[in-house]
Amino acid sequence: MGIRDRITDELKATVHGGDLKLERYAGPPGDPGLFGIAPDSPAWRVHGHPTGMLTGGFAALMLQSLHPLAMAGVDQHSDFRTDPVGRLTRTARFITTTTFGSQQSAREVIDVVRRIHTHVQGTAPDGRPYRADDPELLTWVHTAEVYSFVTGYQVHAPRKSRLTRAECDTYYMQVAPVAEALGAREVPRTAREVTRYLARMRPELHVTPAALEAMRFLRGFGRNRRERLVARLLMNASLGLLPSWARAELGIRRPALVRVAWDRPLATAVGRGLEWARGPSPIHAAARARLATATPKAQPGPLR
Repeated sequence: MGIRDRITDELKATVHGGDLKLERYAGPPGDPGLFGIAPDSPAWRVHGHPTGMLTGGFAALMLQSLHPLAMAGVDQHSDFRTDPVGRLTRTARFITTTTFGSQQSAREVIDVVRRIHTHVQGTAPDGRPYRADDPELLTWVHTAEVYSFVTGYQVHAPRKSRLTRAECDTYYMQVAPVAEALGAREVPRTAREVTRYLARMRPELHVTPAALEAMRFLRGFGRNRRERLVARLLMNASLGLLPSWARAELGIRRPALVRVAWDRPLATAVGRGLEWARGPSPIHAAARARLATATPKAQPGPLR
């Protein structure tokens, strides 16, 4: 087996659990999916960009961890310490299925997450109760995630492919219904609304011991030396995606010159290597083939 095949197999195992489950994306013919949008739309472009999603994913986890209640839920209920790859796989499948999958497949994964959330509840170290299905927490987790994804895309995508301001607004509008289907409320739908939301949330955000532990864990992510090296390079680049106040809160003191002139180019090169090894995405190909048979009347149904 050549190096390209080995990298492809490792990438598939780490991100997708070894099985792409192409049936989620291939049919039924003409199914418009949840978004009912074209493959060149902002949501497809952002969620289909490996480097932006990987660095954005790391950044999202760090940003989300600054909410003490959200972090308490992860700390007390998540299996990220014992099965970090499994956690990554489940998250990746949720995003790919809701973005590229059929309506039925997307609704199924949304229903699974909603059921899981009903069992995630407890008391944070500061004495406050929390529930994973709390609409305000769901809005925080979603907004921190999609902000990080689009920031990662804007940094690592080719300049000619980056989103305009209007396309950024379209992206936030396209992904908001998924958060709402999970139970989020008052979800930001434009770049301006996201900026205002993050500013409004800042007084509630601060680092906790659990957040620092999670960050240390992320820096050591990987099952072998090669995976750990790749994860470290992507993790370093993700630090540059965080708002400056978030880096300060987490105690990150990586100079701007290092972030821009060293971390960013290395992560972009790593991402291009992963794309070379993977080749054309079978998931995207299956989804495009399904959409190609859509009729003008095919429209996505309501999420709830």
